[in-house]
Amino acid sequence: MHFQIEKTDNYTVIRIQVEKLDSTLAPSLKSELVVLNTDGVKNIVIDMSATRYCDSSGLSAILVANRLCKNSEGTFVLTGLQDAVRKLVSISQLDTILKITPTLEEATSLIGK
Repeated sequence: MHFQIEKTDNYTVIRIQVEKLDSTLAPSLKSELVVLNTDGVKNIVIDMSATRYCDSSGLSAILVANRLCKNSEGTFVLTGLQDAVRKLVSISQLDTILKITPTLEEATSLIGK
């Protein structure tokens, strides 16, 4: 499995468990996000602490998560960014529209109870 999904009452955490979030993984992540949203999940945290590389298709999947949460009046938080991924997010200016935290604990506290 390329990602691990943990559901709680208030939010769902998706842990990316591969070093590269690219065009081989992004489509399955997007479809998983759509399924979760269809099931009523509106608060999502994506934990990328194991991911050292992300390309434009990976960013696209992250934006899908953000849009799905926003459309269902929920919260999307990105956490655990390694340096290379953080730089890409910054260069893409996504750090201005995404909620990003260093740790999973901070991410889940943003969502609230």
